[in-house]
Amino acid sequence: MPAGITLTSRLRVNAVLHAIATPTPGRGGRPRRIGPRLGTPADLAATLTWTQATVRRYGRTDQVLVAELTCLWYGTYRSRAIRVVLVRESGTRPKAGYHLALITTDLHTPADLIVARYAARWSIEVAFEDAKQITGVGEARNRTASAVARTVPFGLITQSIVVLWYTHHGHSTDIAADRRAQAPWYRDKTQPAYLDMIVELRRTLIAARFRGGKHASPTPKETLEVQLAWAEAAA
Repeated sequence: MPAGITLTSRLRVNAVLHAIATPTPGRGGRPRRIGPRLGTPADLAATLTWTQATVRRYGRTDQVLVAELTCLWYGTYRSRAIRVVLVRESGTRPKAGYHLALITTDLHTPADLIVARYAARWSIEVAFEDAKQITGVGEARNRTASAVARTVPFGLITQSIVVLWYTHHGHSTDIAADRRAQAPWYRDKTQPAYLDMIVELRRTLIAARFRGGKHASPTPKETLEVQLAWAEAAA
């Protein structure tokens, strides 16, 4: 990977890890590539020292136990040093010894920030899902390299503009309540989703098209036309 870029991901439960080889003074021949076998994440969980950590993740602050080790995952990263970060919820004893095993090529960032970084992936994945299914990025049918390179970034920029517009001009405390009324299975919904934001923008654009520059009260026909257009925009 280029300089300044690191990778953080979930570690496979059957990954076999090794210690970093250290040269033996006075020993000739080719240096060893890998050190002694450390085992799987479950083996590490039984031998590493666990420490208390405060982690900010999924919109809340949690107290967890973390254990970390710099080692080699030779089968995947060869001789490149990586860090394994194990996470265990406080007050629990999982069968494997941990609840989450992470791997990162970042050798310097504190473990609690590595855990928060991994948790932040969820909002990124949701943004990509919204871009493909709602904004329309997934419907692109491009044939040239330049069009492929432009379409997805343009769609993501458009999505960002929608969120910014909603934040500054479109938000209403009634939107989440209206959404719960239309979809009662969202019992705990308290904040608008991206779909709510783009529907509100569509309704605003439709109203501006039908009522642009008019100050008098709308006629029944105009009201019906706007309502039908709103319903189509929300479908």
